[in-house]
Amino acid sequence: MDPRLKNLKVMYHLTSPPPVIPGTDAVFQEIDAISKEVNGEYVQLFPLKRPTVLFPKPLYGWHQYSRIRNAQYQVDVHHIFYATLYAFPILNTFKSPLVYSVVAGLPPGPRPSLPVSLHTIVISNERDRKQLDDWGITNYRVIRPGVDLGRFTYAPPAAGRKFVLLVGSAPWTRAQFRQKGIDALLDLAADEQDLELVFLWRGLLSRELRRRIARRSLGNRTRIINEPANVNEVLAQVHATVVLADSAKLIKAYPHSLMESLAAGKPVLISDCIPMADHVRKFECGQVVSGTDLDSLRTAVGQLRARYDSAQRATTSAREAFDLQRMLAEYRDLYVTI
Repeated sequence: MDPRLKNLKVMYHLTSPPPVIPGTDAVFQEIDAISKEVNGEYVQLFPLKRPTVLFPKPLYGWHQYSRIRNAQYQVDVHHIFYATLYAFPILNTFKSPLVYSVVAGLPPGPRPSLPVSLHTIVISNERDRKQLDDWGITNYRVIRPGVDLGRFTYAPPAAGRKFVLLVGSAPWTRAQFRQKGIDALLDLAADEQDLELVFLWRGLLSRELRRRIARRSLGNRTRIINEPANVNEVLAQVHATVVLADSAKLIKAYPHSLMESLAAGKPVLISDCIPMADHVRKFECGQVVSGTDLDSLRTAVGQLRARYDSAQRATTSAREAFDLQRMLAEYRDLYVTI
């Protein structure tokens, strides 16, 4: 460890409740990896046990105000992770510099307000870089997320006519069954008898998923993994991994399930609004989906199947961009400059 980090006290601010199934949330995995590099402490700014869009964002963190205030002069750096840029009022009480990691993406529009304690914005992709440049914001760094590539090995999917898709980024509200393309995927499987779906679930709304599967009589062509799992073993059983969204704010800019898929040599399907789609286009390691509707998905799956061998081979070069040690080194470099 860099001696400059040994005694660095970092307070990590969480903006979503912990997952029902431990170890299944990508942001928590990322924070756990980064915090091992320093003297880290977690503070939960979201006050409820289950995620909801109804809780007012200006109220995040005030239930922790006494704890934050009492620790102010022991903390060297505050570090928050949130989908996009938002000046939570609690952040303006911080005395130490703030690092703000944008997890999903930056929507176009007027320049947002920024916390007064802000030191550095961390973004992950060129779309966000361009947006910050357009706003005239210069105090940012681009740090692409990473996964432990050593945990993943390629295994060819089982021979046969079936095409198996692993579905990542499970919904946490009923509306997201549509917004994240789950309903469209189920409709496509109902239409195409040689398509199978494996769902990586996170403990929420599993009964609702089963109800939708049963309504389409897909019980024999779907599998739900609603418990801790060896993702490398799961990936060995599928052809590709899919993450869909109708808005960039719903999904991490680089979904862990897709990075892990590439690490295991399996191509991906991804919605165009998700920034990682640019990487998929560049390396031709999958297929970009233009929408979350049935027709768009049918076209994209057909195109991926038609060029599957070349997309699978392209994962070899695409995977190296997501090395976990590279990400950790870049965060270490950021911390020592504060």
